Amino acid sequence: MNFTRLSSVVSPASLPASRFTLGNGLTLVHQYIPATPVVAVDVWVKAGAIAETDEWSGMAHFLEHMIFKGTEQLPPGAFDLAIESHGGVTNAATSHDYAHYFITTASHQLETSLPYLAELLLHAAIPDNEFDRERCVVLEEINQAYDNPDWVAFQILSESVYQRHPYGRPILGTDETLMARSPEEMRQFHQTHYQPENITVVVVGDVPQDLAIELISRNFQDFPAKASCPQYLPEAEPPITVIRRQELSLPRLEQARLMMAWLGPGVDSPCQTVEQQLQAAYGLDVLSVLLAEGRTSRLVRELREERNLVQAISSGFSLQRESGLFTITAWLDPENLERVEAIICDRLSELAAIPLSEVELARCKRLLCNDYAFSTETPSQLAGLYGYYNTLATLEFASTYPQRIQSLQPEELQSLASHYLSPYHYAAVVVRP
Repeated sequence: MNFTRLSSVVSPASLPASRFTLGNGLTLVHQYIPATPVVAVDVWVKAGAIAETDEWSGMAHFLEHMIFKGTEQLPPGAFDLAIESHGGVTNAATSHDYAHYFITTASHQLETSLPYLAELLLHAAIPDNEFDRERCVVLEEINQAYDNPDWVAFQILSESVYQRHPYGRPILGTDETLMARSPEEMRQFHQTHYQPENITVVVVGDVPQDLAIELISRNFQDFPAKASCPQYLPEAEPPITVIRRQELSLPRLEQARLMMAWLGPGVDSPCQTVEQQLQAAYGLDVLSVLLAEGRTSRLVRELREERNLVQAISSGFSLQRESGLFTITAWLDPENLERVEAIICDRLSELAAIPLSEVELARCKRLLCNDYAFSTETPSQLAGLYGYYNTLATLEFASTYPQRIQSLQPEELQSLASHYLSPYHYAAVVVRP
């Protein structure tokens, strides 16, 4: 058994986890929960859409599909059959920052199920005939996405915010880029990025630590020879110094959309530590709840409950590795678009000028901490939490979210609003019926 223990992280309350580095560079995160006869295995690969060049856009997501098309030893469908026959579930997803594969199964079935998952991830065959067939599936996904007005509007908004960065590209890619790619190019992408130093495997559930280490070491050791493929070369992203506005008309709509976006902190920054970036991100989580989470939030109360200017309004902050995104979205009648946007900007000005009240702040903290508690109840939820943080930042931050939320003060949030949520510098997309 070839592994090196990096650290043991014991989180507050009920979230203990240990992290290891195997001899080949792969990271293992483990938490033993003997109270339930279930185990969740999450595999996180730093090979999301951000790893692509413009010409290879959509490759990471397409590869996620092709992973399940088998290997030389495992025919298409055999993995799903093996997991489902034991009562397990499996799925996968691709974001800009990572690809994510997971299984949940009875703990006594892990030794049988895990080799199938490792075989798929390490030895994907990407056969030519399956490549052509599955490409049609992905192309249909793209067509369906363009039938969704909210997806279309958000994509236009992303392109406006990120004019040079891959975050502005659709994760699905485009018809043109997918049709231009070959099975051999996908094999190169796979062999370049699906290497142990880019992978975190998380095991949470009724599996003792020694067994988890032994199983992962045994199954995740035979990686393919590393290849090379075109790499994304970062360019300086121009700051938003004006209001970048775009409008489009979709005649079949019943409601107009107003989408507004601001750049926020990412995890990687040459000017700040990871801790500083995450502290700012958590503050924007609080401001998002303050603005549009629940009937008593500022924008919901004023724009929907009191003035009846919107049918719905929401806000959110999405943390990403290189740059976060703060958004406000309203569904409303077209005649109210300009008025609603003006009111939102006025409220952002007030947010930067006047500290939050203790009552408002307590409500926001309570909602976020409760959401965190509700999202860390099962092995699969915990595995996702650990994998996410270890891939984007470091594992240690997975357990400190509630404490950091509770530590935020009104003056700190006021400063964050002033720095990130300018009423004069943002991107906006208006969709009219």
